[in-house]
Amino acid sequence: MSRHVLPALIALVFVPLAQADEFQGMSPATPALTESRTPIPVLKDADRAAVYNAPGGHIVHDSAINSLLLINQLEWQGGGGDGALNWDIKGWVGGDIDRLWLRSEGERSAGRTENAEVQALWGHAISPWWDWVGGVRQDFKPGDGQTWAAFGAQGMALYNLEVEATLFVGEAGRTAARLEGDYDILLTNRLILQPTAEFNFYGRNDPQRDIGSGLSDSELGLRLRYEVRREFAPYVGVTWNRSYGQTAQYARDEGEDTSQVRWVVGVRLWF
Repeated sequence: MSRHVLPALIALVFVPLAQADEFQGMSPATPALTESRTPIPVLKDADRAAVYNAPGGHIVHDSAINSLLLINQLEWQGGGGDGALNWDIKGWVGGDIDRLWLRSEGERSAGRTENAEVQALWGHAISPWWDWVGGVRQDFKPGDGQTWAAFGAQGMALYNLEVEATLFVGEAGRTAARLEGDYDILLTNRLILQPTAEFNFYGRNDPQRDIGSGLSDSELGLRLRYEVRREFAPYVGVTWNRSYGQTAQYARDEGEDTSQVRWVVGVRLWF
C-alpha cells in the first residue's frame, strides 16, 4: 500500500471518533445549550387577577341570549288546478341549553287560507345535536280553530339530516303526529340541492277538516337553491303531495285529486 494512502485512511477513521468524544464530554449544563436567551417569566397571582378580575377580562360567553329567524320556504306552487302560496317559518330565541322555538306553516290558494298553524315550543338540549321540545300548537285552518299540546324531539341525525318528530294531543282526546326531515347536498359552495319529506298521522277521523285516521298525507320535495348570500337564496324545485286512506276518500268526494305534482319557485331567508 502506498505510504501516502495509509495516513489518509487513519485520519478518515479516527478524527470523527475524536470529535464525537469531544461532544459527548460536554456537560449537559453547558449554558450555551440549555439556557434560553428570553426566559419565560413565572406566572404570578397578579397576572391571574389581571385576566379574571379586571373589567372586560376573561368572560364566559355561554350565557348569552341569541336568536334566529329562518324563512325556510316562501314559495309559489303551480301545477294542476289553482296555484298556491306556501310558507314554512321557524325561529328561536334563548341560550345554548334552553330556547323558545316558534314554527309556522300554511298555504293560501285562490285568495283564501287553506291551512295555517303556529307552534310555540320550549326546547331543552339533551346533547350537542338534539333537543326535547314541548309546548302548544294552534290550528287556524281548515275548519274551526283547534289547539293541541305538542311534545317531541328535533335535531341532526347522521350526515347532517335535520329531523323533527312531534306528537300532538288535542281536544276530546284527538291525537296526531308529524315526522319531517330535510338534507342539504352541496353541489358547490353556493349551489345546494335539498330533498325534503313530511308525513302526517291522525288518531281518528275528523270529517269537519277532511282528515282521516292513520297516515293522512305526505309531501316529498326536491329544491335547488343558489345562495347569493348565506342569508338570501332563491330556489326552484318540485313537490309531490299525496293523500291516503279516508283523507283521500274525502278529497275524492269533493272532486279533488289525491296525488299532485307541483313545480315550485321561492326564496329562503334567515336573519
